[in-house]
Amino acid sequence: MIEQLKDLPAGTLGFRAHGQVTASDYERVIVPDVEAAFALNRKLRLLYVMGEDFTGFDPGAMWDDAKLGMRHVSGWDRVALVTDVPWLRMTAQAMGFVVPAEFRLFALAELAEAKRWISEPATT
Repeated sequence: MIEQLKDLPAGTLGFRAHGQVTASDYERVIVPDVEAAFALNRKLRLLYVMGEDFTGFDPGAMWDDAKLGMRHVSGWDRVALVTDVPWLRMTAQAMGFVVPAEFRLFALAELAEAKRWISEPATT
Protein backbone atom coordinates (compact mmCIF):
# COMPACT_ATOMS: atom_id res chain seq x y z
CA MET A 1 0.00 0.00 0.00
CA ILE A 2 1.11 3.55 -0.69
CA GLU A 3 -0.10 6.72 0.98
CA GLN A 4 0.66 10.29 0.01
CA LEU A 5 2.48 12.46 2.56
CA LYS A 6 0.72 15.78 2.96
CA ASP A 7 3.14 17.95 4.95
CA LEU A 8 5.52 18.96 2.12
CA PRO A 9 6.00 22.26 0.27
CA ALA A 10 4.62 22.99 -3.20
CA GLY A 11 6.58 21.23 -5.93
CA THR A 12 7.39 18.32 -3.63
CA LEU A 13 5.57 15.00 -3.51
CA GLY A 14 5.97 12.45 -0.76
CA PHE A 15 4.82 8.87 -0.45
CA ARG A 16 5.06 6.22 2.26
CA ALA A 17 5.03 2.54 1.31
CA HIS A 18 3.59 -0.13 3.60
CA GLY A 19 3.56 -3.90 3.14
CA GLN A 20 3.85 -5.20 -0.42
CA VAL A 21 3.64 -2.44 -3.05
CA THR A 22 1.68 -3.45 -6.15
CA ALA A 23 1.18 -2.09 -9.64
CA SER A 24 -2.34 -1.14 -8.54
CA ASP A 25 -0.84 1.01 -5.76
CA TYR A 26 1.24 2.88 -8.33
CA GLU A 27 -1.67 3.30 -10.73
CA ARG A 28 -4.09 4.50 -8.02
CA VAL A 29 -1.82 6.77 -5.97
CA ILE A 30 1.58 7.64 -7.38
CA VAL A 31 0.93 7.97 -11.13
CA PRO A 32 -2.09 10.32 -10.87
CA ASP A 33 -0.40 12.47 -8.21
CA VAL A 34 2.85 12.74 -10.17
CA GLU A 35 1.09 13.49 -13.45
CA ALA A 36 -1.07 16.18 -11.81
CA ALA A 37 2.00 17.75 -10.18
CA PHE A 38 3.93 17.80 -13.46
CA ALA A 39 0.95 19.56 -15.09
CA LEU A 40 1.64 22.43 -12.65
CA ASN A 41 5.44 22.26 -12.21
CA ARG A 42 8.35 21.94 -14.61
CA LYS A 43 10.51 20.30 -11.91
CA LEU A 44 9.47 18.12 -8.98
CA ARG A 45 11.03 16.79 -5.83
CA LEU A 46 10.17 13.37 -4.46
CA LEU A 47 10.38 11.99 -0.92
CA TYR A 48 9.80 8.23 -0.81
CA VAL A 49 9.59 6.58 2.62
CA MET A 50 9.62 2.82 3.02
CA GLY A 51 7.76 2.21 6.30
CA GLU A 52 8.98 -0.28 8.88
CA ASP A 53 6.34 -2.72 7.62
CA PHE A 54 7.43 -2.46 3.94
CA THR A 55 8.00 -5.94 2.50
CA GLY A 56 8.79 -5.26 -1.16
CA PHE A 57 7.57 -4.45 -4.65
CA ASP A 58 5.79 -6.76 -7.03
CA PRO A 59 7.24 -6.83 -10.59
CA GLY A 60 4.41 -4.68 -11.95
CA ALA A 61 5.13 -1.96 -9.40
CA MET A 62 8.81 -1.92 -10.32
CA TRP A 63 7.88 -1.63 -14.01
CA ASP A 64 5.43 1.23 -13.30
CA ASP A 65 8.13 3.00 -11.29
CA ALA A 66 10.64 2.73 -14.14
CA LYS A 67 8.11 3.93 -16.72
CA LEU A 68 7.10 6.92 -14.61
CA GLY A 69 10.71 7.92 -14.00
CA MET A 70 11.59 7.68 -17.69
CA ARG A 71 8.46 9.55 -18.82
CA HIS A 72 9.65 12.55 -16.79
CA VAL A 73 13.39 11.93 -16.94
CA SER A 74 14.35 15.61 -17.07
CA GLY A 75 11.68 16.76 -14.63
CA TRP A 76 13.09 15.51 -11.34
CA ASP A 77 15.00 18.02 -9.21
CA ARG A 78 15.69 16.05 -6.01
CA VAL A 79 14.81 12.56 -4.85
CA ALA A 80 15.13 11.35 -1.25
CA LEU A 81 14.71 7.69 -0.36
CA VAL A 82 14.13 6.95 3.33
CA THR A 83 14.51 3.30 4.31
CA ASP A 84 16.15 0.86 6.67
CA VAL A 85 15.58 -2.13 4.36
CA PRO A 86 19.09 -3.55 3.78
CA TRP A 87 18.60 -4.77 0.18
CA LEU A 88 16.94 -1.50 -0.83
CA ARG A 89 19.66 0.62 0.77
CA MET A 90 22.35 -1.45 -0.96
CA THR A 91 20.58 -1.16 -4.32
CA ALA A 92 20.12 2.60 -3.89
CA GLN A 93 23.79 3.07 -2.97
CA ALA A 94 24.90 1.06 -5.99
CA MET A 95 22.42 2.46 -8.50
CA GLY A 96 21.75 5.98 -7.19
CA PHE A 97 23.82 7.42 -10.03
CA VAL A 98 21.09 6.47 -12.55
CA VAL A 99 18.45 8.58 -10.78
CA PRO A 100 17.95 11.61 -13.06
CA ALA A 101 18.10 14.06 -10.14
CA GLU A 102 20.07 15.01 -7.08
CA PHE A 103 19.64 11.86 -4.97
CA ARG A 104 20.13 11.15 -1.27
CA LEU A 105 19.53 8.10 0.86
CA PHE A 106 18.34 8.43 4.47
CA ALA A 107 17.59 6.01 7.32
CA LEU A 108 14.11 6.02 8.87
CA ALA A 109 15.53 7.79 11.94
CA GLU A 110 16.61 10.61 9.58
CA LEU A 111 13.13 11.32 8.18
CA ALA A 112 13.10 14.88 9.57
CA GLU A 113 16.49 15.53 7.95
CA ALA A 114 15.22 14.10 4.65
CA LYS A 115 12.21 16.44 4.78
CA ARG A 116 14.50 19.42 5.45
CA TRP A 117 16.80 18.47 2.57
CA ILE A 118 13.99 17.88 0.08
CA SER A 119 12.45 21.26 1.04
CA GLU A 120 15.53 23.49 1.01
CA PRO A 121 16.09 25.90 -1.90
CA ALA A 122 18.15 24.71 -4.87
CA THR A 123 21.82 25.66 -4.83
CA THR A 124 22.19 26.77 -8.45
